[in-house]
Amino acid sequence: MQAIKKVLKVIGKTLLFFLSFIVLYLLIGFGLSKITVYDEPDAPNEMAIYIITNGVHTDIVMPVKTTFIDWSEMVKYQHASAANDTYTYIAMGWGDKGFYLQTPTWGDLKFSVAFKAATGLSTTAMHTTYYRTMTESERCKKIMISTAQYQKLIGHITDSFQKNANGHFINIKTDANYGNTDAFYEAKGSYSMLKTCNTWANNTLKVTGEKACLWTAFDTAIFEKYE
Repeated sequence: MQAIKKVLKVIGKTLLFFLSFIVLYLLIGFGLSKITVYDEPDAPNEMAIYIITNGVHTDIVMPVKTTFIDWSEMVKYQHASAANDTYTYIAMGWGDKGFYLQTPTWGDLKFSVAFKAATGLSTTAMHTTYYRTMTESERCKKIMISTAQYQKLIGHITDSFQKNANGHFINIKTDANYGNTDAFYEAKGSYSMLKTCNTWANNTLKVTGEKACLWTAFDTAIFEKYE
């Protein structure tokens, strides 16, 4: 009986610690997300990019072809079953490889995938999606940037991909695509509670010099900056 009490006491303390950690994480995250950083507020409005969300995950959307880069040379149309040169925009998102490839719905989430993602033990992937047009909405915001800012954006995003010996992005062969215009590629870095898919998108905006949160793990905080 005494042993059972000790076990229950340990379980209770563990649960209390876990719940306290989650509450602290959310409170700190909320506070940091309210602090706006904006390095280049006076940059000229020379071209448009977009941020989009599926309600959880933020992507950065850019023109496929500009004088600075043709993304289709690295993100091949043939890697997405239905994409072609009539698609004029490309979305990029970074995230946990297990979530991307093994969790089509929340009901498919495995404890092992969630544990690795939360603790930084898993690998990551870049998710790319081609679009023909972009339409502004609550889940799609246009951001005007300068061409100099766009070149910073290009550098940050390309550096998020793993590359082969020839310098090409490494396509992940999978049937876990979300549609017929998207593809996955090997990415750099590890996913964790401190570096989520939305943290990556927020950091991308920071690097570009546009409005961003001091830190955030959630898409809603990013979109609040562009309401």
